[in-house]
Amino acid sequence: MTSPTWTATILKSAPMITPARQFVYPKPVPGEEDAMARGAMYLDVKPQTGGSFLAMCAIGFASGTVASGVFATPNPDELCAIAGGYAYLIDTLNPTRSTQIELRPVVQILSAPEALGGTGALIFLGFHHAVIRGAGNVLWETPRLSWEGITHPRIEGDTLRGFGWEMMTDKEVPFAVHLDRREVTGGGYPRTP
Repeated sequence: MTSPTWTATILKSAPMITPARQFVYPKPVPGEEDAMARGAMYLDVKPQTGGSFLAMCAIGFASGTVASGVFATPNPDELCAIAGGYAYLIDTLNPTRSTQIELRPVVQILSAPEALGGTGALIFLGFHHAVIRGAGNVLWETPRLSWEGITHPRIEGDTLRGFGWEMMTDKEVPFAVHLDRREVTGGGYPRTP
């Protein structure tokens, strides 16, 4: 993965003096009208060009068991902000362009720098499946990997490995997600051919 062209600082609270450029995420969508009422993660973002801006990212869940933080993506101008399990992909050169990852909550995030032909991938893990972000507009979702809970996830080259719980046997079943081929083997959730 290439180095990001931006820097971002997580602020402890909203700044006393807000900058001229400020953006709220998610964009207003039905069902998320009260998103900011749960609180927000405030970011001071300095892109390569265009001047700094304040990003206000709505917090999804007030729990320590979900992911939070700022991450680089395979796109050097794109920032990934995760606020209480809600993940936002923000174009730092044009902050009006953003995508909210539909996986809610994101409980863990992994980087696979060797995946997708060496361009790298960012893997968002939920309780049941994963969403993969690659360079360009690569964004895809695995089928369900577990009835409830993905455990021991790790990256081995271009493969995500871990365990998914299988309800009928009450056992953890290993799975492998081959990122380059978009192929899944194993896991605790049955798939029909």
